Amino acid sequence: MSLAVPAIPPPTLLLTRPEPAARRFAAAAAPLGLPVLISPVLRIVPVTHDAGRLAAAEGLVFTSVHAVPAAGAGRGRPAICVGPATAQAAREAGFAVTEGPGDAARMLPLLQELGPGWLHPHGAHVAKVLPVPGVVVYDQLPLELSPAARALLAGPGPVILPLFSPRSARLLAGQAGGARAALWLAPISAAAAAAWSGPAARVAVAPDPDAGGVLAAIETLLGAEQSM
Repeated sequence: MSLAVPAIPPPTLLLTRPEPAARRFAAAAAPLGLPVLISPVLRIVPVTHDAGRLAAAEGLVFTSVHAVPAAGAGRGRPAICVGPATAQAAREAGFAVTEGPGDAARMLPLLQELGPGWLHPHGAHVAKVLPVPGVVVYDQLPLELSPAARALLAGPGPVILPLFSPRSARLLAGQAGGARAALWLAPISAAAAAAWSGPAARVAVAPDPDAGGVLAAIETLLGAEQSM
């Protein structure tokens, strides 16, 4: 008489980006058919800044969608945006948008000929300093994982865990270091992968440092499962 082998549960996608970015990514990942749990580990909080300076700027460089509301009305002014989500937010605010390739490092060629009237509104923690004067307009405060996320990590797994920045990777490693679930990591970059200090059953680094690249990494993880 053979014993039944317990079925391995399907992987769950645990998204820890601030909302609504996590919900946008969940919508993009919907065709994968994965169960999704959202539990942000960062909260976006506006900080006091010189709004008049931003309003008077000749043009603005946006490397995060979270900076767009602080810039006020676009009034047709030019804006160079890191990627599609930020570009869409800037268009809706009335800016004339040039859309970048998806990450700050690769948008540097777009910034070489900018005049002195350009500004870069950004968060208190930046992955890359740009050759444009910066203005801090928001902070990213750490959050604890939700009870549902902790229960997921304590379960049999597996859990697909995208790492969208080195900072969030460090925060997650501190909270998920004792996870019982098998963690399948999808870091957005090699830097995010290097910042992770917790356990990992599988790792697939995004081929491009943007949301589309993370989706491709998740597909790689799922493909590895199917080939076993």
